[in-house]
Formats: sequence, C-alpha cells, structure tokens
Amino acid sequence: MSGRSPGHEYSGVLPERLLGQVQTPARYIGAELNSIAKEADEVAVRFALAYPDLYEVGMSHIGSHILYHVINQRDDAACERVYLPADDAVKLMGQENLKLGTLETGTPVCECDIFGITLQHELNYTSVLALLELSGLPLRAEQRDSSPLVVGGGPCAFNPEPVVPFFDAFVIGDGEEAVGELIDAFKEAGGERDAVLEAWAALRGVYVPALHNPDRCHITRRVLQGLDSASYPTAPVVPWPEIVHDRAQIEIARGCTRGCRFCQAGTIYRPVRERRVETLLEQAREIIANTGYDEISLVSLNCPDHTQIAELVDALNDEFAGKRISVGLPSLRTDTFSVELAEKVSRVRKSGLTLAPEAGTERLRNSINKQVSDADLLEAVTAAFEAGWITIKLYFMIGLPGETEEDVVAIARLVQQVIEVGRRTMERRFGRLRVNVSVAGFIPKPHTPFQWCRQASHEDLLSRQELLAAEMPRKHVRLACHDAHQAIVEGALARGGRELAEVIERAYQLGCVLDSWGDHFRSEAWEQAFTDCGLSLREIAGCSFDTDERLPWDHIDCGVTKNFLLAELRRSGEGEVTPDCREGRCLGCGMQELVAQCPEVAGDA
Repeated sequence: MSGRSPGHEYSGVLPERLLGQVQTPARYIGAELNSIAKEADEVAVRFALAYPDLYEVGMSHIGSHILYHVINQRDDAACERVYLPADDAVKLMGQENLKLGTLETGTPVCECDIFGITLQHELNYTSVLALLELSGLPLRAEQRDSSPLVVGGGPCAFNPEPVVPFFDAFVIGDGEEAVGELIDAFKEAGGERDAVLEAWAALRGVYVPALHNPDRCHITRRVLQGLDSASYPTAPVVPWPEIVHDRAQIEIARGCTRGCRFCQAGTIYRPVRERRVETLLEQAREIIANTGYDEISLVSLNCPDHTQIAELVDALNDEFAGKRISVGLPSLRTDTFSVELAEKVSRVRKSGLTLAPEAGTERLRNSINKQVSDADLLEAVTAAFEAGWITIKLYFMIGLPGETEEDVVAIARLVQQVIEVGRRTMERRFGRLRVNVSVAGFIPKPHTPFQWCRQASHEDLLSRQELLAAEMPRKHVRLACHDAHQAIVEGALARGGRELAEVIERAYQLGCVLDSWGDHFRSEAWEQAFTDCGLSLREIAGCSFDTDERLPWDHIDCGVTKNFLLAELRRSGEGEVTPDCREGRCLGCGMQELVAQCPEVAGDA
C-alpha cells in the first residue's frame, strides 16, 4: 500500500491529453494527498466505491471516507473512488470510446470485483444508471454475468425496491463491518458470481433480491458495534478543487432519539452511540496534522445532544484556537444552550447560525414531535443577536400532515418576530441583520410515522409557497423555497415499489441525470417517463397507504417496529408529544431487541 503524491505516474479518469478540454480537470486526476493506490498484484479484491454525483459532492460525503479507510486498511483489498463525470467529460468519453475508471489507478470499473454505490437520496437514481452505463455495464443485474457485482448502501437502501433490478445486493444499515464480510465472502467463493451471492445472502443485513423471498423473512439492518472503538479515517483524502464541505470532519455520535416524526434518519440510525471526548480530540489532532485544514466540523444528527458536548467544544478550542483552527457545528436545536455552544465555537471565526423550527405553529410542531415553542426560538435568537450574530438561517417545511394555511402564514409571522427581536437587541447593527429562510416541501419517507400519509400535491406546494412569499416580511429576509417538482419526484421514488425501476430507466433514456441539481432537473421528462410506463407521478406521490396493507419496504427491518410507528402516527393526529427516551423512560420502539443482539452496542449507547 502506498500513499499517492503529485509525483506519481498519472493514471486518472481522463487521459492527460484531454484534461485541458474540461471545465474542472482537477475532478479527474486523482493523486490527492492521502489517496491510496495499490498495485494490481498486491490485492485479491478491487473495490470501486462510487458516489453518484459530481466529485465536489461525493468527496464531501463522510460515509464514503469511512468505507474508503476501512477497506484500504486491509492488505488483501483496494478501495478506489468513482464519481459521476460532468457533462463535458461525459461527452469526451463518448467521443473517445472511454469507459469510466477509478481515480486512484484509472482501472476501468468493469474490471473491478465489487462496485459499491452510495444511495444517499432518491434524486441520485438516474445518476446510478449513468455510472453503470459509463462503466460499460448492462443496467440490469439479470443481464450481467461477470464481475463486478454491484452493491448499494445508504439511507435509500431502506426501501431499495425502485432500484432493485439494477443491483445485485444491498447492505442495510452501518457498513463498516459488513463491507469486510462482503470482501471475505467474495474471496472464499473464489469470485464466482452465483457462489458469492449465495454467501452474501447469508450475511446479516445483506439483501440479495434474486435469492430473497420477502414473504418469508426480513432483512435486519446492521448496527455498528462500539462506535468509540471503531476505526475512523484520520488521514482523509484532501481534494484538489474546492468541495461542498471542504473541512475536517469528525463524527461525534451516530443516531438520534428526539423522535421527530418526519425524520427518517432519526429512525434508521438508532440507537444513539457516542465517541468519548478523548477519542475525538485525538482524532482531531491527527486529521489536522494529516490534512492541514483550518476548520473542524462536528458531525452528528444533533450535536448538542452529545452528553459531553460542552466539554468537547472546550477541549477542541483549548487545543486549536491558538492555531487559528475553528470548530463548526451544523444545524442546531432551537434553544439558548445551542447558541451558547455556537458562541463557544466562534472563538476563531464567526460562522453562520442555523436553527430549525420546522413549522410555524406550536400546534403543528407538537404534531410532528418537534418540541420547540415560539418562546424557545425567540430566546435563542435573542441570545444569538446579543452574542454578535447578524445573520441567522431558519429551516421550515411546508406540506406537513395536518398543516393549514394558518400554519403557513405563521412562518412569516414568526420570522417577523425574529426581526423585531433583532430591532430591539442589535441597536446600531440592526441595518445589517439578515434572516435567511429556507423552506422545503415535506416528503413522507419509509420507516417513519408519516410513511402512510399522502404527500401534498405539486399545486398545493406551489400555493403554499406563494402564500408564504406574500406574507413574508420584505426587509432583512431572503426566502428560498425548494423546487416543488423535485419534491414530488423524490416523494414518488421514496415510497415506490419495484414497478418504478422501469420509470427510472425511462427517465434516464429521456436525459435525466444529476436530478438533485436544479439546472439539470427536468420535470417534463419525469412526467413523460411515468406516463410512458403507464403510471401517474401525481397519483403515486400523493397516495396514502392503509395502515394494514403491505408496504414495499416491509421486508426491511430497521429495528423500530411498525406498531411503534403506528402509535406515533396516532399521537401525531392527537397533537401528543413523545418524550426523548434518553430522558429515562423506554418508549418500546423495538430497538432494545435489536441492541440485545449486539451487546457491544448496548454498552456504547
């Protein structure tokens, strides 16, 4: 195993002679600091690890860095990165008859043994097909009779059915341990396709559709045993071009028990597991030494919930503030404690402050189990303005179950109250106040209490956006509403079954790719794809399920029981909140049974 350096012989994705013809050649050259290239005769298994988006997005995904590190720690395997080339590079590849290769060695993906693809969100699905086609692979698994075996993982694997025909297998849940078992089984089976799939189907958390009868058994997700002791990439690959999250990242915890009823991540990443302050501090030291970054981002579903978060922030500040290395937090809870934390991490530089009330009224927040009062938010922004913030970002959703026009108008009224707090608090700085309001359309996701609920129609979302824009204060506010067309397509794909594979393939044939990018998304093509396949996009996105009917993802066991989700759906309709189980009372969600099967997790949670 050897680290790559700029002096290494060039073997990137594109031939060197073509680099001057693409907009960002640094996406395709590889050889970044801390990248790892292994010679073909050094390893038994070559694993191509793909993120179905551009380099700048894929390189920001912490899960990919973790798997890259875990696989490359092995002497018998090489993990090499693959990202979707931009349009200009794809055009050149077609003209030159080039197949997609890996960044590390330029090895064609079709010559690798395993092709792992992250399924982070549904709008990546057509990009998955682009990766397969650019690699010279048949789109459908049944048409492939040789390596590589194509494996999916990530949040969307919790309802893999819309993309099942394109994959040989899926890893459900945490991948750190499962990926090693995939490699071991591949070696033991001698790489013979049928034998490998048989071996994979016997592994916990691995779904092999061709060998699975969903009526007879469930696939129980993998849960990483012992997060604090788990290996973590302290020498991550440092990108050449600027990427979306261009900073050091340390995962401080995994899982959340707040129980927001719209949040899939809060279900599929349970139980809560933490890393100790001592572990995190040492990881941070190593990452900074190995990368040269001047910012450390703490990663978790809810950083302030870490039981030692104040101690951790103080320790990081003591270690790095004098070196002008800052610490960053993502979206925070809407309380003054979170603002105090944000103030602590602003010793080096003051970054933006993001709070997520989610809904405009306390009634609707209770319904979605977002236990935040108007007073909580106003106290938090008061503390923020007093601490010197002049820009605050607020996240909301529209189209939530039970939402009324009054709930939508209340978002604007709440923003106006925030501005008034700024007027009273900021004095001379008030003229510089900015409140950035981001509004997304609610999308019901599998394995949540709202998985049975209909999604608001495109027309409903647009009318809510127009109402909100009309009521929103004009001064000091920047309103950004997510594309309603994209939300509808994402919603249809999120809760669809295997019949949607034909739609995805047809959309790809019609030119759909990189659908999460606004300038690439083509709503008309998606409408046509559904129509060509005899389906209605609006009916599928807007459907509701009976609570006793079989759902397309019912054979995937995330650890939280359907009975618990149904109870939460009932509580939502009654406006009843459910407390965080970390406050002391077990709510019977089902995770205890899963954790009992993984004793090391129980000690870590």
